[in-house]
Amino acid sequence: MPSRAYDALAAAAIPHRVIRHGPVDSVAEAAAARGVPVADVVKTIVVRRGAEDYVFVLVPGDRAISWPKLRSLLGVSRLSLPDAEAARAATGYERGTITPFGSTTPWPVVADERIRGRLITLGSGEHGVAVALDADEVVRSLDASFADVTDPAPRR
Repeated sequence: MPSRAYDALAAAAIPHRVIRHGPVDSVAEAAAARGVPVADVVKTIVVRRGAEDYVFVLVPGDRAISWPKLRSLLGVSRLSLPDAEAARAATGYERGTITPFGSTTPWPVVADERIRGRLITLGSGEHGVAVALDADEVVRSLDASFADVTDPAPRR
């Protein structure tokens, strides 16, 4: 695990377990490799609110951001997803590894309410590695908030 993410978790004193599982190509593969339900693979999505202004959204693996709900919560009329390079510049992490822990800038965090009370897995800043930890501890330590900001993911 990159030292920034590990150091941030250690500083937050959040009990966690590192899961090394190797490359995965989907949320379903990540869930199988981590031995958890898809809903417990929590994606850290970087959302742009404005120029050099981002927010992390923690989204269960079986859900997708509801843009109307998130815009309403944040009180904005426009949001967008940055491209991979902008996301890396904003966080210090490559897409697919992003975590709010140890981000180069501590952006605000919104966690979908469906992860409340659950043991979840998050990216670790490194491909093929995740951390398992308590969602409530994550929200507390990041001074984040729970909110209804997702809808069921579309079927593929």
